[in-house]
Amino acid sequence: MKKAHWIILGIVIGIIILIVGYIYYHKTFNTPFLTEKRLEELKVAVTEQNESAFLQPLFQPAEYPEKNPLKNVYFGELHVHTALSFDSYIFGNRLTIDQAYHFAKGSSMQNATGESMQLSRPLDFVAITDHAETFGLFEGCADASRSEETKIFCKRFENPDLSFFLELREIGEKRPMINPAEENEGAERTRLFSNMTWQETVRVADEHNEPGIFTAFAAYEYSPVLPDSGKHHRNVIFKNNHVPKHAFSGFDALTELDLWSMLNKDCKDPCEFLTIPHNPNRTWGLAFASQTIDGDAYTIDDWKQRDKFEPLVEMYQVKGSSECIIGFGSTDEECNFEQFFPPCKEDNETGCIAPTSMARDGLKKGITLENEMGFNPLDFGMIGSTDNHNSSPGDTEEWDYRGSTGAFTGTAKSRLRTGNRTTLINNPGGLAAVWSKENTRDSLFDSMQNKEVYATSGSRIELRFFGSFNFQDNLAELEEPIKTAYANGVPMGGALEGETNQSPTFYVSAFRDLLDAPLDKIQIIKGWTENGEVKEEVRDIVCSEGRTIDIDTNRCPPIDAKVNISNCSIDQNRGAKELKTLWTDDNYNSEQNAFYYVRAIQNPTCRWSTYDSLRIGEDPPKDYPATITEMAWSSPIWINN
Repeated sequence: MKKAHWIILGIVIGIIILIVGYIYYHKTFNTPFLTEKRLEELKVAVTEQNESAFLQPLFQPAEYPEKNPLKNVYFGELHVHTALSFDSYIFGNRLTIDQAYHFAKGSSMQNATGESMQLSRPLDFVAITDHAETFGLFEGCADASRSEETKIFCKRFENPDLSFFLELREIGEKRPMINPAEENEGAERTRLFSNMTWQETVRVADEHNEPGIFTAFAAYEYSPVLPDSGKHHRNVIFKNNHVPKHAFSGFDALTELDLWSMLNKDCKDPCEFLTIPHNPNRTWGLAFASQTIDGDAYTIDDWKQRDKFEPLVEMYQVKGSSECIIGFGSTDEECNFEQFFPPCKEDNETGCIAPTSMARDGLKKGITLENEMGFNPLDFGMIGSTDNHNSSPGDTEEWDYRGSTGAFTGTAKSRLRTGNRTTLINNPGGLAAVWSKENTRDSLFDSMQNKEVYATSGSRIELRFFGSFNFQDNLAELEEPIKTAYANGVPMGGALEGETNQSPTFYVSAFRDLLDAPLDKIQIIKGWTENGEVKEEVRDIVCSEGRTIDIDTNRCPPIDAKVNISNCSIDQNRGAKELKTLWTDDNYNSEQNAFYYVRAIQNPTCRWSTYDSLRIGEDPPKDYPATITEMAWSSPIWINN
């Protein structure tokens, strides 16, 4: 073939490639996420799922304990989205705030693909945290005098495609964030529409709030966007219905410092608020860094603001665990639990976990800052939540997991589809557990501020943790150890003043979730400073079934608690119903600043991906664990010197 012919052939092939690429691009980016045909296909797939392939727990009605001076534990959700959130709506969720509250109280409902969802037990409290950045969207679209630009936007919003989503994300990633609604409707009308959504959010929370029975907090999410799908968001929780007129969003507050200042200015007594950062593992190291999202260094006054307004960190949710990761000083195998990202290899990397991303590293940084500034601005408590976008707060049971983003992750086949790492690596999320005298806004909020709270990976383990220099040796055997522990020590979230000639002693107890697996063991994690160096230690302190802790490894021997993968049944006779112990840190040095927290770990059960595999009659995915060991993490106890 002549050279000219080769050139012509090359041009023709190139043109064909361009045409195919153009067609593919437009088909991919301009095809709506959920056409009627696609939605019908998903609904048919749901009818083919075998929901009887495994044993499901029976519904348990809510219990309403009496006011208790020694406190009751209440399980709830402080991070969930409804159809009011843009990224929930565009993926097919049409379930409202009102429906979300009814779900939390025990009602069943169906998601966009027809899958049934219902909690085995109602929640005690909920904060619905829709993105404030999309407040006013529906009001603006419904307004008869809306602009032509808004009409076009609203039409695309009702039937969104990938190109629409990416356009909005690109806008959101700009610094400062640009509000497209403001460009179309003007600042005054946009603010008016936003305030209307916020007022309705507060109203519905009031409507569902029943002191002593169920607590509904007025709340929202502040959501500035980071590059490469990073997140450095915060949930804003209010104590009561005395709230600012406006929900400050990423369009109003460039950084967390701006957010706290704005809230502090507009939230005056009887208004009270706190903020909760979430999934630190996806902040690209900003979670516990010494600078803002824009690189401005924290001042001492900035740290004081953080210490005052941010008592808690959400360290477990659908995007994985943010407790710790192997590396950066952590070596315990439990740090591999539901990890979403690998450790960073270089500074300023994204899509990975940096040394200032994880909660344990944040706690260690806090005690070093105390040495520098005279106070610890990172003495935070730990909670779990879901961050699901299905209007289903607290739906954390592995067997009932229906994805986290509406119809986009609806049906078992969709969640298990090959190559979809993001879907497979997600999990149902966790719960926030609060020790409180009663189930009211005031009491629960005060406990959250005092950090007498803990996180779970979804199960309802009842966990207690106290520290003291004055506990009697037989505390664990007393009839009323909790009364004595409160009288002579501090609970999780508290601080002890160091003693020169004494070692601290800790009382720990855990009671299993009766709808889940028995307990395997309890661990204690210590972090401290020594000669300017931060150290950590992880050890098992009590084992189920009388197993003896290995003196060389400080670990319990493995428990032989098997899971039947064919139907997800477990041996309920292995492990423990309750574990408790009194542990003394014989290696304590009075010159140390230190923190301690505990993990209670269950026997293994089926992971959600295994349950979904049973639904469709397939083997569990090979590259993901078939089982999960649910756990609970206490808030720390600090020793200050």
